Amino acid sequence: MAEEKKDKKKEKRSSAQKRVLQSEKRRIINRDFKSQVRTATRAFEDSLAKKDSALNKKHLSELYSLMDKGVKKGVYMANKANRTKARLAAHAAATNA
Repeated sequence: MAEEKKDKKKEKRSSAQKRVLQSEKRRIINRDFKSQVRTATRAFEDSLAKKDSALNKKHLSELYSLMDKGVKKGVYMANKANRTKARLAAHAAATNA
């Protein structure tokens, strides 16, 4: 039994194989994060429909936080996050007015 383990050499992985594993891991993390943002966006849109300004502000601040975290982690580009936040703020302002 011990001799069998000695005979087996640890399989080497190329850097390309390692990169594939890393990419897959990041893809899953990014997909989950984007799902959280979409869920928060839907909650914000639902609160807009209810016309509850306190709830709107709460959901909008959560979305701002998520988008900023996404930029920090590299999930979103800064311009996309800023554009999304501006559009959401405009929707909030239009419904409150």
